[in-house]
Amino acid sequence: MLAPPEPQLQHAALRLTGRGWETAPLPARDGSGALVIALDLRTHEAVVEHSDGFVRRTALAPDRPVGEVTREVLKAVRELGGVVEINPTPQEVSWSVPLDEDDEHTRYDPAQVATYFAAATQAALVLAAFRAPFRGRSTPVNAWWGSFDLAVNVFSGLTADPPSEDFIMRNAMDAMDAQEVAVGWWPGDQRYDRTAFYAYAHPAPEGFAAAALAPEAARWEAELGEYVLDWDDVRSASDPHAAGSSSPVRRSATRAPYANGIRRCPPVRREHRRRLRETAPTGPVTA
Repeated sequence: MLAPPEPQLQHAALRLTGRGWETAPLPARDGSGALVIALDLRTHEAVVEHSDGFVRRTALAPDRPVGEVTREVLKAVRELGGVVEINPTPQEVSWSVPLDEDDEHTRYDPAQVATYFAAATQAALVLAAFRAPFRGRSTPVNAWWGSFDLAVNVFSGLTADPPSEDFIMRNAMDAMDAQEVAVGWWPGDQRYDRTAFYAYAHPAPEGFAAAALAPEAARWEAELGEYVLDWDDVRSASDPHAAGSSSPVRRSATRAPYANGIRRCPPVRREHRRRLRETAPTGPVTA
């Protein structure tokens, strides 16, 4: 582990930037400075950068095994920052082969990655606008590498028990500060095969799932335990930004008694609305 541990696993989150996904500056183990590790989704490379200016690049290409890419990236990290040991066990997927030994998964589709990145960029702007007025503790717009989702969390400061003993859930919702509203966007997965915004509260207030929502496309998904608004419905709205930052997002926030600091999102420029309509995966994005 390079980053100092933070509550709710915040040290493990990435950030969506103008080039893709990247870490915050991480302390080099040899004391030589800081490292940033990025997935450059424009040039299709994994990039390891040292604060002294040294850079190592690993190509992300079709038919290149995950294991080969992982080994090359870890080698670059060790060359630039000293000896690092990282647990290569995959998370939030159905297989368990260590990443540095995985020669089965080789698919990388640059066109689909570009589609994902364009849509994620627009979704991140909606989430940032939602978060901006909140006066309590909140997270940045985090990029979570397990399911390629983006999420913002706002907290009450009050304690709550984690919803399960699963490692990620237990640590992401630790009892020190776990009463929260989470709002996010994800490209779909095996449970839900469409790109969508989602929102939930933990613990959910009484009657939380029984709301009357607008637009009509927004709904409660009982199997997920979340409000959902499909990305295609956001894009087809007359004001996509307002649609994306309203129904399930606003419902989760306003039903939680500690989210009184949230106000109406600031207006968005016409160009942003146009881009929301034009950028969308039509189904779950995989790479």
